[in-house]
Amino acid sequence: MTCIAANDEHSDSLEIVKNVFDKLGKTLIVKENLIAPATALCGSGLAFFLRAVRAASQGGTEIGFHAEEAILLAAQTARGAASLTLQSEMHPESEIDKVTTPKGITISGLNEMEHQGFSSAMIRAIV
Repeated sequence: MTCIAANDEHSDSLEIVKNVFDKLGKTLIVKENLIAPATALCGSGLAFFLRAVRAASQGGTEIGFHAEEAILLAAQTARGAASLTLQSEMHPESEIDKVTTPKGITISGLNEMEHQGFSSAMIRAIV
């Protein structure tokens, strides 16, 4: 993910620059004052999401998978979740609701993550 900004006097150049970066991936034009926050969300966020993959893989090892298998399973699951979010254009909670059943493993796990402060920790890390 690339975020770009320009002063008003250079705003005409933004589309040219965006077209260049779009060849590498997704590009978003943001206001200049959002460049530092974009770095926190996208730059540092990469490490935060990788830590979540690592934690999921450690859980996978604890329930019986070898480390290499657990990392593969966790990373592929993260890839699927990201792809689903981008392709469906739905809010992540809508997709979560689709895989959460009454008294199921998913809701139990989600509740435990919240009890342990997962969302709060992610928000605070980005802020």
